[in-house]
Amino acid sequence: MKVSHLLRLYEQGYRDFSGVDLKGADLSRVTLISVNLTRANLMGANLSRAFLTKSNLSGAILNWANLSFVKISEGRLIETDLTKANLAGAFMVKSELTRAKLSGANLSDTNLRAANLSGANLSGAYLRKINLREANLSKVNLDWANLYEARLSGAKLYGASFNGTNLSQTFLKEVDLSGANLERVNLRKARLDGSSLKGTNLVGANLSEAHLRRVDLTGADLRGANLSEALLDDANLTDAILSRAEYAGGNNLDLVKSEAIRDRKIALTTKSDAAQLSGAIEDRANNSFFIQPGLVTG
Repeated sequence: MKVSHLLRLYEQGYRDFSGVDLKGADLSRVTLISVNLTRANLMGANLSRAFLTKSNLSGAILNWANLSFVKISEGRLIETDLTKANLAGAFMVKSELTRAKLSGANLSDTNLRAANLSGANLSGAYLRKINLREANLSKVNLDWANLYEARLSGAKLYGASFNGTNLSQTFLKEVDLSGANLERVNLRKARLDGSSLKGTNLVGANLSEAHLRRVDLTGADLRGANLSEALLDDANLTDAILSRAEYAGGNNLDLVKSEAIRDRKIALTTKSDAAQLSGAIEDRANNSFFIQPGLVTG
């Protein structure tokens, strides 16, 4: 279908364009509000700065398409193929992207606040400064994705995959990452204040200069993690494993004696006077530390 024909039908009140073939079409800056584009072929199409608010593109083919700065809040893109698509700066608040294919896509500065991306594939996607606050990211594939300076505070991350993910300087406040596998993930300067990482696998993770205030790290595995200059005020590391974890200046985690021991609290540095390490034990033979309940040493 030619673009001019589609726009003419739209002006006449027609809204159902399901299955239409618009491969490579130039739809930049068009207004198509509340239209049905399910299963449409829009491969390589240019939808830059188009207005598609409340439109349905579920099952559509949009790989390699240009959707930069598109307006599609409250849109439906269920199982839509957006592989390698350009969505930089797109406004997609409260949109539905369940099981969408977004591998290798560019979503830098995209606003997906409160959107539903459960089960979506974002492997290798470029997500710098993306807004995912309060979004549903359960069972999302974020392997090798770049979320540098992304905002994920309040997001649901149950069952999400983070293999090789870059989460440096990411905002992850008040999120539940309990039991997540964050092994060797880059969380440098990430802001995780008030989050739960109970039982989380953080082996070899980079948490240098991370904000971990009031974070629950109960039972977390931090073996070999880099915690240099991390802020751990009021963090709970009960039963956490800290063997070979690095803290200040790249040295092994050093428990400093303080009066806080009386309150079952041990200071790690002056920045972390209230970090709780109930039952911290030093393994002098291996020059490392781990947490065991019921014991306190200094």
